[in-house]
Order: sequence, then structure tokens, then C-alpha cells
Amino acid sequence: MTTRIYACLVGLSLVIGGCTGNPGGEMAERCSRGLATANGELRSARVRGLSGTANWSKAASLLTAAKVQYEFEHYPNCVEKVQRARVYLSRLRR
Repeated sequence: MTTRIYACLVGLSLVIGGCTGNPGGEMAERCSRGLATANGELRSARVRGLSGTANWSKAASLLTAAKVQYEFEHYPNCVEKVQRARVYLSRLRR
């Protein structure tokens, strides 16, 4: 009887332990990398004196919203906002 209880507890702990892994996986990594890249592009645009433009402001707002999505683990929304922000940032390079 004690062996069965022990086996059940071990099995239960393995199941619970498996659930605490990396919850976001690839999407979390894409969001994190995208935020880092886009924030670098945003800083670069600011240094070039483009921080007063509408595209810069839109990109900055989207990246702020993406960071919030990242913090709340809404990774698909984060990735989408980063992609939209990078479109605005690419317009600044033209």
C-alpha cells in the first residue's frame, strides 16, 4: 500500500513538474527577440533625429503595447505588435 501511494505521489509530481516548463516556448522567444531588435531600431531612429515623426510615435506606442503583452504572456499579440512597429520603423529608413 505504501509503495502505491509513493508511486502515485511521484507520478503526480512528474505531471505537475511537466506543466511548469517554458509556457510561451517559441512565441515567447520570438516576442523577446523582436522587442529587442525593434527597440534598437527605435533608439537608432531617435539618434538620427526622427523621434518627432508620426511613424516613430506609432512604432514607440506599438512597442510599449507589445511589452505589456509580453509581460502578460500574450505572446501572439506581442509578436503581431512588434511586426507592425517594425513596418513603421522601416518607413523611417526610406
